[in-house]
Amino acid sequence: MGPPPPPGEEKVVVLKAVGGEIGSASALAPKLGPLGLSPKKVGEDIQKATMEWKGIHIMVKLSVINRVATPSIVPTASALVMKELKEPPRDRKKVKNIKHTGNITLDAIINIARVLRYKSMAKKSWKEQYWKYWELPTPSVAL
Repeated sequence: MGPPPPPGEEKVVVLKAVGGEIGSASALAPKLGPLGLSPKKVGEDIQKATMEWKGIHIMVKLSVINRVATPSIVPTASALVMKELKEPPRDRKKVKNIKHTGNITLDAIINIARVLRYKSMAKKSWKEQYWKYWELPTPSVAL
């Protein structure tokens, strides 16, 4: 085991968790032990930060500075779609093989795409790609 990180340096730990539930300490310990953090305390912090995502698998980013972990939620497409379906939370231990059904408006899908835009590897916006594909000059007016 190496020395602890220097004071003031930020370490980032990204992990997957179920919203609104305390993750098992045995699963968190290998990731948080080298940083000198208590898995139980961090699990409770994650639970508090993810209460509005109850029952949905989400990505959580832990920023650790001076042995203090601050959780933040990293949006994923599947989590945003599940949240948009507005299904009631279920007991994962009792209800298995659930089929997610529902209607989502096109506006909701576009909003999800806008939220995830920063993660895109696309070099240009879709408007520029559209006009380039049809080999038309890009209009000066916004669409």
